[in-house]
Amino acid sequence: MQRILQPDEIESLDHTSFPRVLLPDTSSLFLERANRIRQLAEGNPIADYLNFIASLVQAQHRAVQNLRVAEPDAAAIAQAQEFSSPLLPAADHLDPVWHQVLDGMLADLSGAGGLPAPLQPLIAELQATSAEERNALAKRLLTKELAARDVGMAPFAMAALQVVFARRASQLRAGDVPYTDPATICPVCAAEPVASVVRIGGKMAGHRYLHCGCCSTEWHMVRVKCSHCESTKGIHYQGLEGGKDVVLAETCDACGSYRKIVNQEKDPLAEPLADDLASLMLDLLMSEETRFQRASGNPLLFVAVAEPQADDSASVPDLH
Repeated sequence: MQRILQPDEIESLDHTSFPRVLLPDTSSLFLERANRIRQLAEGNPIADYLNFIASLVQAQHRAVQNLRVAEPDAAAIAQAQEFSSPLLPAADHLDPVWHQVLDGMLADLSGAGGLPAPLQPLIAELQATSAEERNALAKRLLTKELAARDVGMAPFAMAALQVVFARRASQLRAGDVPYTDPATICPVCAAEPVASVVRIGGKMAGHRYLHCGCCSTEWHMVRVKCSHCESTKGIHYQGLEGGKDVVLAETCDACGSYRKIVNQEKDPLAEPLADDLASLMLDLLMSEETRFQRASGNPLLFVAVAEPQADDSASVPDLH
């Protein structure tokens, strides 16, 4: 019978074989993501939206340069490790600097050299929104309680939050990051993974990591295991007919959910958030032809949710 190792026993193992946690490198994270999104936009049915997001991610790259955010103190790290809890849950640790990041990104994206004209009113509205209202929007984003009226501004706000959270995660040491229970949420910011990725190169080659949609931290999870309920039974893979299997939907019979897995062994340039976003056709196929529900959404793609006693609705802006 195989014995389950306890956390203290796991700590004593030799971890030099492959890294347990991959912290984001913000010097290249957003630049590489923007380039990948532009590449995937060519011939894509949602090319206009992908190009919009690529511009937004490019602004993230500029915003994160020289950004400094507060680091967790030793007491917070010790507490998280003692209770196997995420280090700094995003919804409870909003750094006020995110407003500065958002303002800088909006200024970057406004005007003739920025985004298409139909998006400029959204930028102006968000620029005029108070810090209190912005914080309320951020909380709704991070707790998945987004209202229909928020959809237009959501990508901009989430992009600014990602910059701050990724920068904060990048300043950590791998040893600071706790083992969490459950292991299906980010050990740094408690957000859900947007997708998983099979990495190539060095000691991580061939290993599967879950990729946080909020702070871009990655943490190891063995293959053929549900990234939502951790079941190892009834795991299957589905993809688009004629595809190259770079992106597959990993389905779980136990919980009825799926989450995409991105394989760098099939395409070395594959990037979890970008490839997940660009493979919307796979999501449509899953929703129409299977019983499986997506475990978590892409943080830069928002769908309007009807509000009680409200006649108005919102959707992704028309970029034409």
